[in-house]
Amino acid sequence: MIRRRQRPDEEPRLVEGYEPLSPATHVEEPTDRGRLLERVLDHLDPVFDGRLPPHGYLYGPKGAGKSAVVTALFARLDRRTVDPDTVIYTTTRVRPTRLLQFAYVDTRHHTSEFAFYHSVVDAISDEPVPDHGISTETLRRRLHRQLEASGAGLLLAVDHVDEPSSTPAEALVERFSALPSNVSWLAVGRTHPDETVLTEYTDAAIRVETYRTHVLANVLVQRAAGALGRAALDDDAVATIAEWAEGDAHDALAALFVATDRAARAGRTRIADTDAETAIATMPADGIALGRVFALPANKRTVLRALVDLDPAQRESVTVATSAVAAETDLAAGTIKRYIYELAAVGVVDRVQAPENGESGRPPSRLEPKFPPTVFRRLYDLESGT
Repeated sequence: MIRRRQRPDEEPRLVEGYEPLSPATHVEEPTDRGRLLERVLDHLDPVFDGRLPPHGYLYGPKGAGKSAVVTALFARLDRRTVDPDTVIYTTTRVRPTRLLQFAYVDTRHHTSEFAFYHSVVDAISDEPVPDHGISTETLRRRLHRQLEASGAGLLLAVDHVDEPSSTPAEALVERFSALPSNVSWLAVGRTHPDETVLTEYTDAAIRVETYRTHVLANVLVQRAAGALGRAALDDDAVATIAEWAEGDAHDALAALFVATDRAARAGRTRIADTDAETAIATMPADGIALGRVFALPANKRTVLRALVDLDPAQRESVTVATSAVAAETDLAAGTIKRYIYELAAVGVVDRVQAPENGESGRPPSRLEPKFPPTVFRRLYDLESGT
């Protein structure tokens, strides 16, 4: 708000910054998730007496706010551990937390066993943890030593479990079994409790429901407030996106992002309902979360950045797309082709097979991103400074 008032002589503009609209960004105070927050706090209630809660599993569909609530809650809990004079307020009690530590691990980014332990140790250590020249076993022993020396228990949130490119539940169970006894974990995923091995070790499964339409509309308005100029968002556009998204905040924010980009490129200072409708038409069916895309290694993101700029004819087959991407990057054609097949295998891109044309051999497969290209393109460029 201050930033807007410091430019009184400038022409009005639509977008103050795209980051608040990013579906891959979580805010410190999730909008209208108070009821869910209370349910999670009910499970974590022992921490307010300095005790560890039992293992738990938080689950629900994409875009329901699972990660937003968990990251916000654990960040707040962690801040209270470094300042024992502060307190956490709930509807039932006020009490300082002094005996526990808190850590959050995103298995999209920390897939390997080494990365998992490195993330945990780094979260609870005052000293930096080396990225190289240290073994997984050394990290495991350091974790045991630190928790034993401090006498503190550790509450560990492990997010995005059991996704195609993250850590399988079976592998997580093995890692959990090697943790010290004074560690409790809260796994976060989409798989139903009856279909994951994780719930064999948990005391509670907490379901997260999708956003109701009017609540999702409020989420869009709140996020837009940090990104757009005043009076920039048409009420009809908000309603159109919220109804289309059917409770999925990720897809709703992605559509709002695209609508904003469309209006800004046209030089307008207000997002109209037509912008929303056009944006919705560009959304991929059964799309994936952009957080998965940005968790990919840098070279694979480079391939995707080139891929989303290709004309449809240049994506008509893996071979054609490989040549086109190779012309735009420094990567070898063989590497690009391997990446494309790997990205297709985990559902980041879709290989849409062309109709049979009567010729011998397998028909080519057209490549289609399973994420919103406009959102990825602009966020990638902002991140890379291009």
